[in-house]
Amino acid sequence: MQPERLQQAYYQGIFPWFNAQDPILWWSPDPRAVFIPTHPFGSKSLLKFLKKSTWRYTINHAFLDVLAGCAAPRNAQDGTWISAEIQMAYYELHLQGKAHSIEVWDDEHLVGGLYGIPVGGIFCGESMFHRQTNASKAAFAILNQHVVKHGYHLIDAQVMNPHLISLGAKALPRCDFLTLLRQHRDQPIAASIWTPQEVLIEL
Repeated sequence: MQPERLQQAYYQGIFPWFNAQDPILWWSPDPRAVFIPTHPFGSKSLLKFLKKSTWRYTINHAFLDVLAGCAAPRNAQDGTWISAEIQMAYYELHLQGKAHSIEVWDDEHLVGGLYGIPVGGIFCGESMFHRQTNASKAAFAILNQHVVKHGYHLIDAQVMNPHLISLGAKALPRCDFLTLLRQHRDQPIAASIWTPQEVLIEL
């Protein structure tokens, strides 16, 4: 898969998703799972948990490790669609400054994270993982905090599932999503906001 084709697909509201034995399949679901960036993000119980947590949070410190965490098979799954070829395509975009990761650390151990691709004023989330309870939710809270601070309008979460619903995702008709994408995909946002950095969670 060519990184340039992958990036162009996101610009058109399309993303890859397929099983290892399938040909490359491209998707533009209806409805689309989305989040309106808000801060602070999360339920009262999550915010209480994060306030007591000693976790550290970084941006773009361990992109490959986050990819590997997201690619690892989940419970009740035999494999993953995030193949080595797919990982290399996203990593090439990361090296070009076009794909980014959020990391959650317990001391020096990576316990959760997520990655995705910004398209103008929309952040297209790809995948998240956790190795400790609430770690993926913490990564998402950091993402929300970061994109709110820098003027993003939407977080694309692609296909609705129970976990996204529990986080507060909304189902948006595809035509409405594509309208918003056309409105905001050329919004200029400084690349410097994704410079590797350690961040504090603001509750």
